[in-house]
Amino acid sequence: MEAFSDLPPYLRTLLLASGLVLLWVLEGLRPLFALPSDRRRHAGLNLVLTLFQLVLGLLLASVIVVAADFVMDRKIGLLNLVDLPLWLDVLLGVLILDFVGSYLIHLVEHKVRWMWKFHLIHHTDQYVDVTTGLRHHPGETVFRSAFGMLAILVGGIPIGTFILYQTISVIFAQFEHANIRLPDGIDRLLSYVFVTPNMHKVHHHYVQPLTDTNYGNIFSIWDRVFRTYAQVDDPRTLRYGIDTHMDEGEHNSLSFLLKIPFLPYRPPAGSKFADEAVAKREKDETSD
Repeated sequence: MEAFSDLPPYLRTLLLASGLVLLWVLEGLRPLFALPSDRRRHAGLNLVLTLFQLVLGLLLASVIVVAADFVMDRKIGLLNLVDLPLWLDVLLGVLILDFVGSYLIHLVEHKVRWMWKFHLIHHTDQYVDVTTGLRHHPGETVFRSAFGMLAILVGGIPIGTFILYQTISVIFAQFEHANIRLPDGIDRLLSYVFVTPNMHKVHHHYVQPLTDTNYGNIFSIWDRVFRTYAQVDDPRTLRYGIDTHMDEGEHNSLSFLLKIPFLPYRPPAGSKFADEAVAKREKDETSD
């Protein structure tokens, strides 16, 4: 844990880049879906979005370090209530971070309209692959960081555990989005505890209700406990994207993706926020 507390940024970046390259190669050898003709352009767009997130994440990192030092100096948070073996303290810390910092914020982003408008950039990708795990609006970084700090304060989690969790989290994000074909039996067995590619691909189906399922990142237990789990026997029957933004000219445009949260909301027909949008439109028309 001391090593993770002082892990140089370049080593962490090298580790994550190595996972990205390895999965990129595996996608070419054993893809689940046919690779897009403009695979490099698709990856380039997602990596540019990643750079924006990294810059903002670096600015927020100091706040996270302060939060972790605060809880450890004052011995507050759930894990500081009792003395635990190091392995158990780390495991529980990762579980708390995964629940609050991944599952819970992901669920909230799908339930709160203005937050969904930031998150849906991730869902506009019609060619889900390892780079899709990096495709997020920079504004979403703020939400994720806020819930990460909340997990630190509630759990009493040290910075070493947080960095370990962040490293594992990014590796899982790459793995579960990767366009690779795993044996069904292995994928199904792993999915009882961990989020797997076939499980997470269901979340990227272009229409509801499947879009609002399988929110987990590392552990699948949260979706099973809170009944947000869904299973599709053959993931090749899925269609990626989001039904309100299926125009390739839009979801392949960096400038358009960055503007989506600030544009008028497009409600899916008969789906979430639709009634709210209709009521608002009728109210506006009445006012006019």
